[in-house]
Amino acid sequence: MDEQSKSRSEQNAIQRIRRRSADVNPRQLLNGLLHGNTADLAHAITLSESQRPTDIELSSDLLQQALPYTGKAMRVGITGVPGVGKSTFIDAFGNYLTSLGKKVAVLAIDPTSQISHGSILGDKTRMEKLSIDKNAFIRPSPSALSLGGVARKTREAIILCEAAGYDIILVETVGVGQSETAVHGMTDFFLLLMLAGAGDQLQGIKRGIMEMCDGMLITKSDGDNIKKANYAKAEYGSALHLFPARPDGWIPRVEVCSAINGTGVEDAWNLISGYETWMKERNLFAIKRQEQDIGWMHETIKEHLLDSFYLLSQTKVMISEQEEMIRANKTTPFRAAEHLLKMVKFNS
Repeated sequence: MDEQSKSRSEQNAIQRIRRRSADVNPRQLLNGLLHGNTADLAHAITLSESQRPTDIELSSDLLQQALPYTGKAMRVGITGVPGVGKSTFIDAFGNYLTSLGKKVAVLAIDPTSQISHGSILGDKTRMEKLSIDKNAFIRPSPSALSLGGVARKTREAIILCEAAGYDIILVETVGVGQSETAVHGMTDFFLLLMLAGAGDQLQGIKRGIMEMCDGMLITKSDGDNIKKANYAKAEYGSALHLFPARPDGWIPRVEVCSAINGTGVEDAWNLISGYETWMKERNLFAIKRQEQDIGWMHETIKEHLLDSFYLLSQTKVMISEQEEMIRANKTTPFRAAEHLLKMVKFNS
C-alpha cells in the first residue's frame, strides 16, 4: 500500500470512529485506555480533536475520569528549525527509550493543509523504526491553523497518553517560530535542536527561544560535521551561561548528537532525567505542573470566548456590516472591533 492509500485509509478510519462516537461509553473507553489499547487511545484523541458538541461533551467526561491516572509521565517538548532533524532524532531517541523498557508516545504537530485540513508531513512515514515498535505510539495531529502550529488539543492528548500508561510523552513542534512558547507551557523539559555550520551560531535563532530551553542538542554530529558540532556546542554553552539566572537554578547544558549513528542519544536522556531529578529534589516539579494547569484553564476560557463570539447569530450580521464599512473606509479595524465587542452580549 502506497503512502497516499495509507493516508486515505487512516482518514476513513477516523471518519468511522467519529460516526461511532455517539454510542461510546466514556467508562468503557477509559477501561480500554487503562489496559493500553492503542485503538481506544486513538479513538479518544480523535474525540478530543472533534468540534461536534456531542464529541466535546464525551471527551470532557473521559478526560475527567482519566485525570486520576495521569501525572506520572515525563513530558518533553522538542523543537528546532525545519531540517534540523527532529523526526530523525525522535525515531532514534524513542527506540533508545523503549530499549530501556519505557513506553513512548509521540505527539507530532503537523502543519495543516489549507485544502484537506489534514496533516501534511505524516510523521509516521519519517519515524520508520519507532512506528513499528510495540511500546511506542505516534500520533500526527493537524495544527488546525492554530497559533504557531500547535494543535489546540495537544494537552488533552497528553493526558490520554498518560492514562494509557506511556512513560515518556514527546511533543514535536512544527518549528515555525511561535509554537515553542505553547509547547514550553505544556511540557516538563524543553529540548532545542540546533544545527552546526548553518550560519552565524548565536544569531541563527531568537534569544527568547534559547532562554526557554532546558537543554540543547547539536544534531547531525557525524562525518565531516563532528568538528563543527563540537565547536557549536562550546559556543552555545558559553552563550547560555550569559543569560540571567533561572528561578529554578538549573543551568541548561548542550550536547552533540547523531541520530544516524546513535551517538549522543543516551546523553540526551541523561540530560532530561538529570533535570527531572533536579526539579523533584527541590519540590519544583509539581509546582511547575500546577502553574501549567492554571495557564491551561485561562487559555481554555479564551478559546471558548472566542468560539462563542463567532458562533452567535447576531455576530455574523454585525461582522459583515463592519467589514463593509472597513472596505468603504468609513471606520478603522480597531474601531470596528471595539464596536463589535460592545454590542455582543454573552449569555451568563
